[in-house]
Amino acid sequence: MSDVARLAGVSKMTVSNVINNRPGVSDQVRHRVLEAIRQSGYRVNVSARTLKSGRTGVIGLAVPEIDRPYFGQLAAHVIDQARRRGFHVAIEQTGAAAAGEIDAIAHSRTLHFDGLILSAVELDRTEDQRLPDADYPIVMLGEQDFGGRFDHVAMPNEEGTKAATAHLIDRGCRRIAIITGNSLDGVNVVTRRYRGYLAALTERGLDADPALLFTLDAMTLDEGRAAAHRLADSGREVDGVVAVTDTVAQGVLRGLADRGLRVPDDVRLVGFDDIPESKFMVPSLSTVAPDHRWMAAKAVELVTRRVRAPLRQPGEYTAPFELLLRESTR
Repeated sequence: MSDVARLAGVSKMTVSNVINNRPGVSDQVRHRVLEAIRQSGYRVNVSARTLKSGRTGVIGLAVPEIDRPYFGQLAAHVIDQARRRGFHVAIEQTGAAAAGEIDAIAHSRTLHFDGLILSAVELDRTEDQRLPDADYPIVMLGEQDFGGRFDHVAMPNEEGTKAATAHLIDRGCRRIAIITGNSLDGVNVVTRRYRGYLAALTERGLDADPALLFTLDAMTLDEGRAAAHRLADSGREVDGVVAVTDTVAQGVLRGLADRGLRVPDDVRLVGFDDIPESKFMVPSLSTVAPDHRWMAAKAVELVTRRVRAPLRQPGEYTAPFELLLRESTR
């Protein structure tokens, strides 16, 4: 670092500020330091810096499946928010399994990450003996609250699905099917969104017909299409469909078209997540749009704050949402 400072004609502190992307350095000086780094071949000794500071400047992000549009979008937002705070992000895939989620926690500690943001699907309070101490910086995303043991950033699952179902009722739908996952026990995204669907029906004086519940083995395009086939082939009268995710809704749209049913003329359709593809579908998809950027910013804020204050009292936060009305319900 002394060599770089001498080459660039600046102080060692200025070199440190540039390396750590701190503010207060002019573009001209920053360029001069970066050029000196390039010429000298200087590389940060991460091990030495970690020993000195006790930090690596890396936070982990563990998600069920990185190839799903929602989690790819989440990862992009987390990376952006972390960079703004001077952190890098290491991403791990858990496979939506408790063992994978426990492994992600263990790896983040073994690799000395400064903290972890974990999108937990299967992990719950019964795994307490395998969870880290509360002083390890960790933020949970998802439906489990872990009894207030960790900072928790949740999706507006019940509120959002309730609003989506109420919107279909306001559009005149009376026979509203829900196409969702098959894990209707416990606390998870499926159960919470199903509760929102039921709550809207109850508030509007409609009975929930078990025959209008169609479950999926996996929340994929293919499963959504197959569920739409089952719905159409059943002969049941349906004028609205709530899909558990936009990805499932996209499959449902294709499946209804396969059977000659038009959206929204014959069946109105609403999804959840507002993935980028939803506004380009034909028809464009009405959807519950959680504030993904807010969720990422809050999770990164919480985990980096806990790096500085490990014993801070954990908090519970729910993302705001907007119901985006597009062609599929008009």
